[in-house]
Amino acid sequence: MQRLLGMAVLAMTMACGFAARAEDTEFDPAKVSESLKAIFQFGSVETKKALNANTVTVMSGTIGGTYVQFGADLASVLDDGNKLRVLSIVGRGSVQSVADILFLQGVDLGIVRSDTLDYLEKKGFAKGIKKQFSYVTKLYNEEMHVIAPKSIRSMKELDGKTVSVDLPNGGTFVTASIVFERLGIKPKLVYVEQRIALEKLKAGEIDAVIAVQGKPSRAVSQIKDDRLHLVPVDYARPLQGDYLPASLSAKDYPNLISDQRQVDTIAVPAVLAAYNWAPDTERYRKLALFVDKFFTKFPAFQNPPFHPKWKEVSLSAPLPDWQRFPAAKQWLDAHKIEPVARSRFDDFLKQKTTSGKLSSDSEREALFKQFQAWEAEQARAQLRPEQKPR
Repeated sequence: MQRLLGMAVLAMTMACGFAARAEDTEFDPAKVSESLKAIFQFGSVETKKALNANTVTVMSGTIGGTYVQFGADLASVLDDGNKLRVLSIVGRGSVQSVADILFLQGVDLGIVRSDTLDYLEKKGFAKGIKKQFSYVTKLYNEEMHVIAPKSIRSMKELDGKTVSVDLPNGGTFVTASIVFERLGIKPKLVYVEQRIALEKLKAGEIDAVIAVQGKPSRAVSQIKDDRLHLVPVDYARPLQGDYLPASLSAKDYPNLISDQRQVDTIAVPAVLAAYNWAPDTERYRKLALFVDKFFTKFPAFQNPPFHPKWKEVSLSAPLPDWQRFPAAKQWLDAHKIEPVARSRFDDFLKQKTTSGKLSSDSEREALFKQFQAWEAEQARAQLRPEQKPR
């Protein structure tokens, strides 16, 4: 009992000592980081004004997808105290992101697929929707992954089968619907969140899962089932107007592709898009601030630990039928950064044709899309540390 009483007295004495020292210590917010200083000052009119004035929100994508990782990378590199803050929001896919950019309060930017706006217009859901958008930059190409049992060897064999195409407000649903329609394939589409869909595939409840994501897709990489593989998607003529040729390798998915093999597929560009704000608005000012920081610090994104797909991004890459965000164009012009020189395309043509000439505009356009994919692969290869000579 005496021991317990002694310990209690000691504890009270120590507490009083700590309290006295705490009272004698005066913390100076100026010696703390800018972020913590904002917390100390929270509640003041100026702090609230500063936080809201320089915060830009980016609608990314669903959990496990490439969009979410890109959003996190943007926040990691660009957050700069109270000068610029990037809030990445977990989204619901490309279609929902289009609606969020247009209608959701506080959303400044979003990552969408290039075929989504065309799909919405062609299906009669929206009219003149591209005029309401501008793009900051084309990001990377997202590959179409078709996961199915090894008994299914081609896309045609999915006719009449049960195929999951993710949720109906996502970009995978849009791209899969377009591809099946153009190829004349009529599967039974089901709309299941992809993590759940993959479990259903393993259990034999559905016949295939489609995931349009930048390789290597984290969700697809985690598949370890010898019964499953990746089905090839041929770069058929009906797809050449809107999609790019692509391939998946054993390096991308060692659990699904054997050594030295490649699986042909298609890819669709992802776009960092914004509402087409007028230049004299506060929202335009914030986006211009974001663009300046993003473009200035862009080289940082192309190194680890950031997503390898950043290596495919070319800030100056044009996007047909889209209008560039004016501040982005002004930055590129001021820094004399131009799109890929025509001579490089001509060199590419010489590799693909005997004469370097094409018989039709449509054939030239199809090859130009192949050239864009080739350019992305060249850029990525040049930036891979492991491929550089030692």
